[in-house]
Amino acid sequence: MSAATARVVKGATTRLRSLRSPLTLTPNAIGRIKILMEKQPECKALKIGVKQKGCSGLTYTLDYAKEKAKLDEEVVQDGIRIWIDNKAQLSILGSEMDFISDKLSSEFVFRNPNIKGTCGCGESFSI
Repeated sequence: MSAATARVVKGATTRLRSLRSPLTLTPNAIGRIKILMEKQPECKALKIGVKQKGCSGLTYTLDYAKEKAKLDEEVVQDGIRIWIDNKAQLSILGSEMDFISDKLSSEFVFRNPNIKGTCGCGESFSI
């Protein structure tokens, strides 16, 4: 998973979030991340970043990480370690990360109450 992207949806999270954590993970996201991390034993965390892409301006990126950068924010939930790149921290604050799978697709989805808009496919967003 080299710099994969995830879908973003505007709206409230589906459950209460921790006041100390910038990001919460659903049970589905935790399960999927555990499966992915087992396949990459040399990696210590999943890293979330943000880059300019798409028609709305920004998109989240997901990548395996071996080393935490100095300014990365760390989220640990149910044995899962997530490092949030310092450039993504303000755009992800208060979000919920989920994993959704149906007959046609499987993807990580970020429910972010702070976004102002998304593109038609939901891959990029604006704040």
